[in-house]
Amino acid sequence: MTGAEQAILVARPDFAAIARWIAPGKRVLDLGCGDGTLLDYLKQARSAHGYGIEIDDQKVAECVRNGVNVLQMNLESGLSAFQDGSFDYVILSQTLQAVRHTENIMREMLRVGREAFVSFPNFGHWSARLQVLLGRMPVSAALPYEWFDTPNVHLCTIRDFDELCEKLNVRVEERLVLHAGKSVAVMPNLLGSLAVYRCTSG
Repeated sequence: MTGAEQAILVARPDFAAIARWIAPGKRVLDLGCGDGTLLDYLKQARSAHGYGIEIDDQKVAECVRNGVNVLQMNLESGLSAFQDGSFDYVILSQTLQAVRHTENIMREMLRVGREAFVSFPNFGHWSARLQVLLGRMPVSAALPYEWFDTPNVHLCTIRDFDELCEKLNVRVEERLVLHAGKSVAVMPNLLGSLAVYRCTSG
């Protein structure tokens, strides 16, 4: 592993979990792909190929410069451009909290892909609870924005997401809860700051 790849995994520990779940050479769709860092990493680490979807002009340009296939689209309008089962995996990495139509996005991910990977900051972490108790909106490494400039529209806890999966008949195949890059097995909704899920249709 190169130094650049190690730096990526330190900054985004969910990427390592996602990469571990991806079989080599498979087709991947990354929703809200940003500058294409995850897709580029998966190409190098797992020989994955696919597309990213991004709406921001600057980030789309960065994808192009990085040699990442990208489509400029708004996730809120759905994934109607893609046929059923177009991809092996559809990824929503730390973007769930920034989309408005969460249920529709989850359904569309599992229509277009065989498996869906979702990661998100856990609003149930003890530090977030303490900040709310003290009368402030939480700010942390996992939730770095102030309330007045945040792109987040839906913050949720691990328990909330589990209940959403149950409601949508989504099967959770694997779940990894992390804090500071390390796995959390005991009281994950309280002690974990980042959750990563591997899901299939129920």
